[in-house]
Amino acid sequence: MEAFNPHINMPCIPYAFTTISTASCAFPGSITATPTPWMDTRIWSRLPHRLIDRIIAFLPPAAFFRSRSVCKRWYALIFSTHFLQLYLQVSPVRHCFIFFKLKSLKSHIYKNTNPPYNIDQNRLNCEGYLFDPETITWHCLSFPLIPPGYSPSSSSGGLICWVSDEAGPKTIFLTNPLIGSLTPLPSTIRPRLFPSVGLTISTSSIDIVLAGDDMISPYAVKNLTTESFHIDSSGLYSLWGTTSSLPRLCSLESGQMINLGPKFYCMNYSPFSVLAYDISSNTWCNIQAPMRRFLRSPNLVVINNKLVLVAAVEKSKLNVPKSLRLWALQSCGGAWAEIDRMPLQLYAQFEAEEGGRGFNCVGNGEYVAVVIRGSGKAVLFDMGMKRWQWIPACPYENGGGELHGFAYDPKLATPVTGLLDQLTGPF
Repeated sequence: MEAFNPHINMPCIPYAFTTISTASCAFPGSITATPTPWMDTRIWSRLPHRLIDRIIAFLPPAAFFRSRSVCKRWYALIFSTHFLQLYLQVSPVRHCFIFFKLKSLKSHIYKNTNPPYNIDQNRLNCEGYLFDPETITWHCLSFPLIPPGYSPSSSSGGLICWVSDEAGPKTIFLTNPLIGSLTPLPSTIRPRLFPSVGLTISTSSIDIVLAGDDMISPYAVKNLTTESFHIDSSGLYSLWGTTSSLPRLCSLESGQMINLGPKFYCMNYSPFSVLAYDISSNTWCNIQAPMRRFLRSPNLVVINNKLVLVAAVEKSKLNVPKSLRLWALQSCGGAWAEIDRMPLQLYAQFEAEEGGRGFNCVGNGEYVAVVIRGSGKAVLFDMGMKRWQWIPACPYENGGGELHGFAYDPKLATPVTGLLDQLTGPF
């Protein structure tokens, strides 16, 4: 692909990063920030601009936006093609989570989607809560360009995928909340109600998959087909032209698919199993889940480039009859190996808070967040440190819904959206 495409949407930043640090809270294993000495201003004044730009490119997004208030030159860096090219080359990947507040995972689509919309609910959908697991801090992100009637469905490559709530062919937007960009995609072909959505974005391609909830009549849906969108830097694209049939009697309840390598994965319910969709071959396969008769609230996440199943296990004949376990899919593609368990004392607290409501999980890098449904309470697992801890409550949400999260790697530039300029005509 060509170097950074300056034609991508780069509007003025209408808002600043809102940040609240909770590192000083009394939570086990939490990180306490320590003050650092200021560098002598005489040294800063003698540094060449190219070196200063390289230093700034390593800043976390929140620190970068604060630095823009230093001077006019730093303020304009986000509009500099040279700086953004440097940023894409040297900026480290930061594994975070972004959460949105929904009434429930599915119920928000059954509300009346005809205007007027519920203003409060639309405001919540267009506000995201970014959690940084390394610094244990929360940030509030706005999505002012998202129109009413859209809900977040997936995330990849620094972009959030928003899908229309209204039943029928789906309209999709890709947005970068850090720069306020909004990129539309062509509408899907088949009418659907609430499909499972998968998104994967690389430096040179975009792939989106929608599966299930085919509308066979205005009043009935059935999990029948998959349709996919692809575009890459070589000029190859498929506008929802690739379709395939779902396995018989599959039940897709989560509404979300996760990507690992050339495949998308999602949970199949009744009985529990894992469905895998291969993008290259356009085929589905079924992977048996471990201890499937005794699982509760199974979730799929990706940790350190491994597919991991997270679930509560309840079996009276076990030495530990109740626990929360993690299994990793082995390289053979059909076997699972247990890799960790939530400590029993913590699980007792977690189970008391959960009260049988279930939980959702999201993974990114070495981290997994386990969020109790209908609650803002969550537990963070650090795979590298083998550490479990409660996540401080999000200071921006005030109850009344549940947090639904995605893996999110914040980026100041996402030039891959420039590929969509190859598509001509209105969608």
